[in-house]
Amino acid sequence: MVWHDLKTEKELTHWKETSSKTPVMIFKHSTRCSISAAAKGRMERNWDDKDPNNPSPVFLDLIAHREISNKIAFEFNIEHESPQLLLIRNGVCTYHTSHMDINYKEVLENCK
Repeated sequence: MVWHDLKTEKELTHWKETSSKTPVMIFKHSTRCSISAAAKGRMERNWDDKDPNNPSPVFLDLIAHREISNKIAFEFNIEHESPQLLLIRNGVCTYHTSHMDINYKEVLENCK
């Protein structure tokens, strides 16, 4: 699994635009939270690089880039949580979950 880092508003705009062609999965990660580390690790262990239904995986370190995390909450009208996973399609959030409910198979189901 290769994460694409999200650090700027320009990159957020890029991923929103990209979501019109392919689903984009934004994983908001807190480097200070063991639950966030566990959810991220579980996603990485279950990820199948060969699955053609995979969304583009985007990683946000929300401690280092809190302003982007706030922008995501505002733009997609989703209450901030950590860890949090959002699936973006055609510029809108079509699925989101948090904490230990983050699950690779659920993500794939919502990409179809």
